[in-house]
Amino acid sequence: MNTPGTPPPWAARLRAERKAEIGTVADLARRLKAVADGPLPTVADLTRMIRGWERGDHYPSERYRLLYARALNTTEAGLFDLDERPAVPVPALPLESIAPDLDLYERITRTLQDPRRIDQGTVDWLATCLAEHRKVEDTIGSHPLLGIVRQQLGIVVELAQSARGGIADTVVDLAAQYAQFVAWMSLDIDDQAAALAWYDRAHDWALEIGDVDMATTTLSMKAHQAWSAGNARRTVRLAEAARWHDGRVTPGVRGMATQMAARGHALAGEARPARTLLDQAEALIRQAAERADDEPAWMYFYDETWFRLQRGMTELHLSNWPKAADLLAAGLANLPASYKRDRAWYGSCLANAHAEAGDARASLDVGLPVVEDAVKLNRHAHKELVNVQALLRERRSPHADTLAEALTAGRQTSG
Repeated sequence: MNTPGTPPPWAARLRAERKAEIGTVADLARRLKAVADGPLPTVADLTRMIRGWERGDHYPSERYRLLYARALNTTEAGLFDLDERPAVPVPALPLESIAPDLDLYERITRTLQDPRRIDQGTVDWLATCLAEHRKVEDTIGSHPLLGIVRQQLGIVVELAQSARGGIADTVVDLAAQYAQFVAWMSLDIDDQAAALAWYDRAHDWALEIGDVDMATTTLSMKAHQAWSAGNARRTVRLAEAARWHDGRVTPGVRGMATQMAARGHALAGEARPARTLLDQAEALIRQAAERADDEPAWMYFYDETWFRLQRGMTELHLSNWPKAADLLAAGLANLPASYKRDRAWYGSCLANAHAEAGDARASLDVGLPVVEDAVKLNRHAHKELVNVQALLRERRSPHADTLAEALTAGRQTSG
């Protein structure tokens, strides 16, 4: 993986080609508009997008890759490493961290040709692919990744059907993890049926091999799905079902189930059980931190910062606006910059807390910086900011127009 602050090769190539062939970033923005078949954002907005691409913040969409090739009079494949992607033998983003050496490449290729030959090295490499794509999804969102990860899941399922002996359960375990990740991304793009189906499949595979950590996690995530739909009763019941395995799962997994039950009670306006359960979950997260290496790989995000943000969400449900704002602000201050999707969500929630508390200026100050990522990466955050704008307008705040204009510009840029 690239070292912090170092752009990936394709991003460095874009900058070098732009400087050699066109000139300034603004010049390239004007060239993109000139070669486009339809309307594009303003030169100022394009300039901001180009700088982001040249830093490697996110990968250009298919539309902009084509426009780049036209503007620079070259090929899309040459500019964006498309011709280099076969460096890994399965569909994947061009990540240096998953590029296998020649020996491993040949081993993986042989396995794909004959799944009965699967070995631990291939399984470990696929697990690395999953881990790296999880991390990337925190930054670029689900849309660019879902198709790729679905293809990876298809490969893992085929391997699971052919694996024999001691490695068979390991491959089924990997299939369950992939299914859980695909379910999460399906929910993120509002494909509710696919999310539920893949959570169910992950749960089945977990039960098949006796993986109670994954079985519990899938029930917790189905509770999360119910919470996102505003169904407090189902949230609580699924979260409580997840806690049936309490004595056999890690503290982190138990903590996730417990805080989901708390969120369900908060959604129903039941303050006492919500806060009692959160206290229990906080004790569990401290236990998890003491033995972090014992937690499943998919629990990488679960720490005190994330938990503080969950407390903020709970207080938001309970209409305790000042406390919600304090917790959300403290959590955001420690949330890594790479978690762009989550920063957009919690930033929009913080904007909501300030707006509800009557501080329109503070609401705008925290809402504006996350508009772009909310529109691009997180439909829930986008919806929350739309609600904030409506609340500000209802209260006759002049800041409502500023937020509305930013949301409109963000949608135009994202399109």
